[in-house]
Amino acid sequence: MSWLITEDMVPHLARGAAVLGTGGGGDPYIGSLLAQQAIREHGDVTAVGLSDVPDDAFTLSVAMMGAPTVMVEKLPSLDEVVAPVRALEANLGRTLTHVSCAEVGGVNSTIPIAAAAALGLPLIDGDGMGRAFPELQMVLPTLYGVTASPLSFSDEKGNTAVLHTVDNKWTERIARVACVEMGCSVMISGFPMNGTQVRDALVPDSLSRCLAIGNGISEARSTKSDPVAEVSRLLEGREVFAGKVVDVERATTAGFARGSARIEGGAGTLSLSFQNEHLIARTEERILATTPDLIMVLDEESGEPITTEALRYGQRVRVLSAPSDPRWHSTEALDMVGPKYFGYEIPPHRFDGAAEVPA
Repeated sequence: MSWLITEDMVPHLARGAAVLGTGGGGDPYIGSLLAQQAIREHGDVTAVGLSDVPDDAFTLSVAMMGAPTVMVEKLPSLDEVVAPVRALEANLGRTLTHVSCAEVGGVNSTIPIAAAAALGLPLIDGDGMGRAFPELQMVLPTLYGVTASPLSFSDEKGNTAVLHTVDNKWTERIARVACVEMGCSVMISGFPMNGTQVRDALVPDSLSRCLAIGNGISEARSTKSDPVAEVSRLLEGREVFAGKVVDVERATTAGFARGSARIEGGAGTLSLSFQNEHLIARTEERILATTPDLIMVLDEESGEPITTEALRYGQRVRVLSAPSDPRWHSTEALDMVGPKYFGYEIPPHRFDGAAEVPA
């Protein structure tokens, strides 16, 4: 099934993507501006379901790589968004047929909209994560043997390069160094796939889900109901904590926004650990949620998602957890995105809907 992404839909879709971004993925407002500009200049974008992508399609993901905090001050142009795609087309000698999303979180759900509009191509209603993760290899296509390489990247100065690597982890390592040297934020394109690979490896209906979440928040506000509860319902998740942000430690290092936050509430103190995205939510007594499941911080009243770079002292927030795509809980996937990969010596805690999860 196909549907049109119009300019007026973008803010709602971006808000839902910021929720699924689990604190990372970049500023949704910035991504919205870019996508809306592209649609105004080039027309609406056709979104197509995974089943509608032909077997012989040639798809590429388009995304921002780097620290979300940097992109707040370094908005890419449409030329910069398109440049990596053109570089890969020339390198591979093929013409792109569809644009895809590497991750559905934050700005990386709206940059592909801008790319699809500027290129005049359909956008696949799916993504490689069902959320956001900080490193390039952390996508479901990696589990299906899809290579990120060749990967192209570009910056605002006009620099463009194409990288060929032996595996996706090496793509991340080398591209991350280049990203830091190019100002900690670049546009990238990679993960070439055909239609069969798209149907196997991507999370279906991701953009539709973003739009439903964004619309749900808006409708709840207009009817004076609880937008946070509506998000929890739509994600089949639960609220794990509520309180006031009392401390945030954050630094941009090696191309990532790393840090922690403390939230005090009636149930005690919650600690959040993040690397672009929220990875661990725990009190002194219990682990409440861990990667790869979703940990989301929303404004207490408005339900507006709060990214890790926007967390501030004094904010009153509610923290939700929700299940990730079940494929993320395979042994191979947990080796790539589980707590131990990020340096936390705790086992992954799979979302089960219970009020609390024992430590």
